[in-house]
Amino acid sequence: MTFVYLGCLLVSLAAMVLLDARFRLVFWRNARRATIVLLVGLAFFLAWDAAGILLGVFARGESRLMTGVELAPELPLEEVFFLLFLCYLTLVAVFGARALMDARSRPSREVARESERAR
Repeated sequence: MTFVYLGCLLVSLAAMVLLDARFRLVFWRNARRATIVLLVGLAFFLAWDAAGILLGVFARGESRLMTGVELAPELPLEEVFFLLFLCYLTLVAVFGARALMDARSRPSREVARESERAR
């Protein structure tokens, strides 16, 4: 039993938290709403995994990099952290892209206002 994959997921998750905190994108903007969205996304993907497992589409692969801990048949512990990371990454990417677009359009809006004042 090894914790390499789980450790990588936790380090990546921590990096997302730092990025979120630095730019106030998700949890530092509205923690209650972010928690709800993250938990709904996690529940959706866990239900998706459960359906895939029941239908025989998903199966747990063997790897010496994983803990070997299963939360349910064919559902490794690492899957929950991966799905949590996936949902959080999506939130940070969406709000980060929105912040970039807002920042880039701000100077052009200010220029347009200045030209309107000049007329």
